Amino acid sequence: MEINTRRDTSETTMKKEEEEEEQPLSPAARVFHSPEFNCYVIAVIGIKKKIEADVIIEGLKHTLIRHPRFSSKLVNNGNKKRQTQTWVRTNVVVEDHVIIPDIKTQNIENANADAFLESYVSNLTTVPLDISKPLWELHLLDLKTSDAENVGVIKFHHSLGDGMSLMSLVLACMRKTSNPDELPSLPHQNRPSSRSSWLTAGSRGDSRFLWLVMVLWSAIILALNTVSDALEFIATAMFLKDTETPIKGDFRLSKSKKMCLVHRTVSLDEIKLIKDTMKMTVNDVVLGVSQAGLSQYLERRYGETKKKVGEDQESKKNSNNMPKRIRLRSALLVNLRPNTGIQDLADMMAKKSKCRWGNWIGYIVFPFAIGLRDDPLEHLRKAKRIIDRKKHSLEAALTFIVGKFILKSFGVQAAANIINRALSNTTMSFSNLIGPIEEISFYGHPITYMAPSVYGHPHALTMHFQSYMNQMTISLTVDPTVISDPHRLLDDWEKSLQIIKAAVQERGSCPLD
Repeated sequence: MEINTRRDTSETTMKKEEEEEEQPLSPAARVFHSPEFNCYVIAVIGIKKKIEADVIIEGLKHTLIRHPRFSSKLVNNGNKKRQTQTWVRTNVVVEDHVIIPDIKTQNIENANADAFLESYVSNLTTVPLDISKPLWELHLLDLKTSDAENVGVIKFHHSLGDGMSLMSLVLACMRKTSNPDELPSLPHQNRPSSRSSWLTAGSRGDSRFLWLVMVLWSAIILALNTVSDALEFIATAMFLKDTETPIKGDFRLSKSKKMCLVHRTVSLDEIKLIKDTMKMTVNDVVLGVSQAGLSQYLERRYGETKKKVGEDQESKKNSNNMPKRIRLRSALLVNLRPNTGIQDLADMMAKKSKCRWGNWIGYIVFPFAIGLRDDPLEHLRKAKRIIDRKKHSLEAALTFIVGKFILKSFGVQAAANIINRALSNTTMSFSNLIGPIEEISFYGHPITYMAPSVYGHPHALTMHFQSYMNQMTISLTVDPTVISDPHRLLDDWEKSLQIIKAAVQERGSCPLD
C-alpha cells in the first residue's frame, strides 16, 4: 500500500481526493451491466513485428492505467433491492491484465493461423471480465497471420465508455511511426451544410426574404422529421418488428452464446474513388455497398432455403429468391461528442488533466432497401437519400436524451428492457469510425490494421468499419447459429464494392491505378 506523505489536511482537498477515489456509475454504465446489455468492446490489432511484451507492459504503466476508469474496479454496495454501484480506484498490476497465451505455432500456418485467431477471439466472448479488477485486458498473441506478424486483442467492458471514446483512448496510447513524439493524425472532416450556406447568403443581404423562408422551411422539415423518427422509434419499441430474415436472430433464445468475429481489409482508395465520382461521403458509400452486399447474401440464403424444400427451379428462373418486401433496419451508432478528443485523452494520461468521458452515443434507425438492382449505383443513391434525410432530424440526440430521462425516471431495469426491446425488433447494428491517415505504432510496434467491434447487445449481426491509412477494415460480429458463414457475407460485400466501382468507372470516372 502506498503511503501519502503530503501534509495537505484541508477539508476541501480531502473531500476532492475521496471523490476521485470513489465515483458512482453513470446511468448508462449501469445499463451496460444489466443482464440485457452485458456489452463488451473488443478490438483486434494487427502488428507488423514480433511483440515485445515487456515494452508494451511498461508503456501501459505510463499511459492507460493513468486513466481513472482503467485504474478503478466495480464495487456493488447494498442489497439486491437497493444496490448501488461505484468505481473505486485501486492499485493496478498491469501484468495481471496482459495475457500472453502459450501458442504452439509449429502447426499453425497461413489460413490455419487466421482460423486459430478467429477461434481465440470467439472464445473470449464467452469469458466475462473479473470484476475484482479494472474491467479491461490485453491479449498478446505470438501468431503470424495472413495480414500481420503478431496480433493484439484488447477487450473492455462497455461501461468504461462508448466505442468512440475507447478507440480514441487506444489511439492516444499510440504514436506516429515517422515521429514517435506525435499523436496519430485523423483526416479533416469537411461537413458542408446547405443550411449554413443559407445563413451566409442572408448575412450578405442576398434576398433576405428568400433566406428567411428557407431557414424557416428547414426548421419545419427538421421538426417533422424528428417527430416522424420519434414515432417510429416508439413503434419499434412497442410492436414494429423487422422481417424474419436469415440474418435476424432471436436473442430471447440465444443469451450468453459464443459470438464469432471476422474481419477483412479492402482499399479505402477505391471507396474514395466512388465517393468523389458520386459526390458523396465515405459513409454514404459504405452504407450503399453494405446494402448491396446484404442483398446479395440474402438472395443466396433464400435460394438455398428454396432448394432444401425442393421448389421447382423452372418456376423461379425469372424471379428473385427473396420476398418482394423486406423490412430490414439497422441501429446506426452516432457519436454525439463535439470532437474525437485524442489530444485531450493523451493530456489526461500524461498530466492528469480533466477530459469529458462516458457513453455519449445516440441511435439512428436506418432502413436498408434490400433487393437486387439492375443498376448497382441505385444502392448508393438510395442509401444517400435515406442518410441525408436522417441528417435533417434530431433522432440521434433525441434517443440519447430520452434514454437518460427513462433511466432517471424509471430506473435501470426499465430502461434496459425498453432499449433491448427496440433493438431486438431491428435486425443489426452498424458503425463507422475514422482512423489515422498514416502509419502508427503501439509502444514501438507498427500497426497493420485495427478491427474493433462490440458484442452483448440483442443483434445477430454487427457491421463495423474502421479506416486506417489507405485501407478500410470491415469487422463482422455474428451469432454463428444464425449466420454460420460470415466470410461469405464479407465476400458479397467485397464483390459488391467491385461491381459498384466498375459501374462508376464505366460512366466516366478516371481509372484507378
